[in-house]
Amino acid sequence: MPLAPLITPQQLAERLDSPALVILDCRFALEDVDYGQRSYAQGHIAGAHFADLERDLSSPVNKGKTGRHPLPDPQRLAARLREWGMNNDSEVVLYDDGPGAFAARAWWLLAWLGKRSNVAILDGGLKAWHAAHLPLSLDAPPKREGSFTGEPDASLLIDAKHLANRLGDPQMTLIDARALPRFRGEVEPIDPIAGHIPGAQCAAFTDNLDADGRFLAPQLLKQRFADKLAGRSPEHLVAYCGSGVTACHNLFALALAGYPLGKLYAGSWSEWINDPRHGVATGE
Repeated sequence: MPLAPLITPQQLAERLDSPALVILDCRFALEDVDYGQRSYAQGHIAGAHFADLERDLSSPVNKGKTGRHPLPDPQRLAARLREWGMNNDSEVVLYDDGPGAFAARAWWLLAWLGKRSNVAILDGGLKAWHAAHLPLSLDAPPKREGSFTGEPDASLLIDAKHLANRLGDPQMTLIDARALPRFRGEVEPIDPIAGHIPGAQCAAFTDNLDADGRFLAPQLLKQRFADKLAGRSPEHLVAYCGSGVTACHNLFALALAGYPLGKLYAGSWSEWINDPRHGVATGE
């Protein structure tokens, strides 16, 4: 079973009646935090539960200490997954509007808790679902209590202290999932300081997708990240972004391409810049 499977709208539609299926609607908008819940109420894939990025898939922000989307408390997240009917052997499908960034955050969190099989992202998200002329539902999903248990895997993470100590390590590949203008420090629409972590390479998560918003073929993704790795071991890859969300899209794409799961700097840029001792780079 691959670590990062995709599922098409047609495949999902054929499985909607499966009792083992758990669907999570991960829609969110940074500029409108109620967008996801509002959109879910206006229509969602039948049986889907709404997983809110800030309420369910993150912890509260500790201003000046954490990034914008700290990792959720693992016990609280596991309890929420049980509320959504999840078991350890459940078949899970995650979706958002289409690019997959918020769905990939949920995918990474499940991997972090040890759920690394039967977890798929809907390729193209709800945009692809609409393009396939498939219906939405207004009905609440049936309530069922799951039995999911999981433990966080610290090996999938690197914190700011350890990352700072590794800057300059010739074996490390540090990739930034934000768009190139933000990476260069030319614009910064969200965080108070522009730029990137010294030594990082820009690997905009949107470049994992084709013109229709679906993931590139695995061989294309493999070449994309081979160019970033430049012969270094993928075991030493670290992914970050603005707040630890879109970095998960790169980690999913890496796994889709057949690479091992890299490390996530979960605090990412919005946490890094809280410490004035941390270096800031601009340009390429």
